[in-house]
Amino acid sequence: MNRPEKCELCERSVEILTRHHLIPRTRHKNKRNKKLFGRDDVKTRILWICRACHDNVHAVVSEKELERDYNTFEKLAAHPDVQKFSDWIGTKPETFGIGVKTSRKLRS
Repeated sequence: MNRPEKCELCERSVEILTRHHLIPRTRHKNKRNKKLFGRDDVKTRILWICRACHDNVHAVVSEKELERDYNTFEKLAAHPDVQKFSDWIGTKPETFGIGVKTSRKLRS
């Protein structure tokens, strides 16, 4: 997939976009994962998103949930916390940055 010009979640034009694997790399060797997804899927199913959106995704959704429930753009974008943050940050200028704290439930 070619790198787009805007974050695929908040649609801001930012200088640096990061690759978000819809099937987390830490889960690629998982047996369930191997049954559900082809080798190409785990390597090519990615989104190009800004750092703020990327940090938010990993703060509100665990790796296991990402693999199991949010492995497509549509599903991830529909997550209430992801959608709320994307809508909010989408109104901010390109140079606006924010620190996102990790959820306590995901730290354990």
